[in-house]
Amino acid sequence: MLTQPSTPAQLRIPFALADLLAESAELIAKESVKAYRIVKNSRRADRGQTLHPGKQTPLWNALRAELRLHLLKYGAQANLGRLLGLPRQRINAFVTGGGQMPDAERTLQLLAWLMAEQKKAPAKK
Repeated sequence: MLTQPSTPAQLRIPFALADLLAESAELIAKESVKAYRIVKNSRRADRGQTLHPGKQTPLWNALRAELRLHLLKYGAQANLGRLLGLPRQRINAFVTGGGQMPDAERTLQLLAWLMAEQKKAPAKK
C-alpha cells in the first residue's frame, strides 16, 4: 500500500494558493462561454499596447462581476483596499467603475481574496 508523503509546512500555503488559483481559473472559464474569444478591433493594435476593460477582456469582466457580488456590503471595498494596500477609490475604479484594470499581481491578489471569500460563504445573487 502506498502512502502519500506529507507536505512540508512551508509549502502548505503556496500549494493552497495554487489550488485556489486553479479552481478560480477553471470556474471563470466554465462560467464565461466566451472566455477565450477576444473580439478583434477594426483597427490593428500596436505591439505592447495596454489592454483596457471592455469586450476584449472577457476574463476580467467575469472576475469583476464575481467581485461585485462580494463587495456590496458597506465598507467591503475599504476593507479590501486595506488588505491590498490601495485606497477604496482604486478598488471602486477596478470593480464598479469599469474603466481601469489592476496589474497582474493585484489581479492574483483579487483572485485569492475572492476564493477565500467564496469558501467562507457564497455570495447572494
